[in-house]
Amino acid sequence: MTDQPSEHLDRRLMLADDELLLQASRWQNTGHKLALAFVIQTWGSSPRQVGSLMLVRGDGQVAGSVSGGCVEGAVIDAALEMIEAGGSQRLDFGVADSTAWEVGLSCGGQISILVMAVSKTGFAPALLDDAAKSLAQRVPVGFCLSVSGGGARRAKSLPPKSELIDDEFWFVQTPRPHIIIVGAVHISQHLASMASQAGFVVTVIDPRRTFATADRFPGIDVVFDWPDRVLGEIGLDQETALVALTHDPKIDDAALHMVLGKPLFHIACLGSKRTHAARLQRLGDAGFSDADIGRIKGPAGLDIGAKTPAEIAISVLAELVAAFRGKPV
Repeated sequence: MTDQPSEHLDRRLMLADDELLLQASRWQNTGHKLALAFVIQTWGSSPRQVGSLMLVRGDGQVAGSVSGGCVEGAVIDAALEMIEAGGSQRLDFGVADSTAWEVGLSCGGQISILVMAVSKTGFAPALLDDAAKSLAQRVPVGFCLSVSGGGARRAKSLPPKSELIDDEFWFVQTPRPHIIIVGAVHISQHLASMASQAGFVVTVIDPRRTFATADRFPGIDVVFDWPDRVLGEIGLDQETALVALTHDPKIDDAALHMVLGKPLFHIACLGSKRTHAARLQRLGDAGFSDADIGRIKGPAGLDIGAKTPAEIAISVLAELVAAFRGKPV
C-alpha cells in the first residue's frame, strides 16, 4: 500500500453520501470518465461502513471516502486503472494492529473495496442518470454489483441495507434524512446548525417575519409561511422528522395536523409536561387516534439537565439521532 497522494487530498470534494451519485451523474454528463469505489465488507474496526462510496474522476478529482489513509491511495490508483481498462476489480486489505492508525483502521482488521468503472462493462452510464433522478425525488435506489466482473444492474427490490451476498454486492442509497423545524426561535438556530453539520437536510418554517430570516439561519432553508401550507408540498416520508419548538398552539398544532398519520421516523414538540398534556388533549378533540397522538415525543429532547438554548438543542438532536438510528432511549 502507498501513501495517498497529496494532490488527491487537495482536490477532494466533501459531499454527503446521498449527493455522491448525483455528483457522479453530473461529472458523467459533462464528459468526464470516472470510477466508483464501494466498501463491500469490513472486519474489525473501520472508519467507513459497508456501502460507503468514493468517486474517482479520470483527471484525479475525488469525492467521498472509503477509509482514512493509505487504503484510499491504493483505491485511487486502482480506480484510475479501471477508468482506462473498463470493468471492475476487488481490493482486499489486511491491516495489522501496529500499522492500523496509518490507514484509518484504529484497531486493526480488514476491508474490501469493489472498484468499478462507469462503462458498458462496469457500472452502466444510464444507471447513474436513473439513480440521480430517483434521489432528486427522494426515492431510495439500489443496485446489484457483481464482484467477479459481471457489471451492475438496478435492483427491483431493496434490502434494508448495503450488504455482500455471495458474489454480489447489494448497494442501497437512501435520501439524506430531512429534519423540519417548526419555529425559527433561539433554540432552532442552534438545532438547525448542529443538525446540518450532523448530515441532515434542514428546513425551518415560521409564519413570523421577525424570526424567519435568512441572516438568523445562515446556510439553512428558511420558509416564511404557515406550516400547514408548506408541509402539503413537502414529501413526508420515513426519512423525515418534525420538531415543533414555538410553544404557540396556532403554529405547532397546524404542523402536527399535517404530519400525524404520515410515516415520519420522529415527531417531537417542546414544552412542559402540562403544555404537552394540553396539546394531546387538543389533538384528541380534533379526532386524531391515540396511536397517532402517542407517536409525539414530548417534551422534546433527552433528559440531560439542559438549561441553555444550545444545551436544549443538543438534547433534542440526540433524541432525534437515536430515533433515526433505531436506538431505544
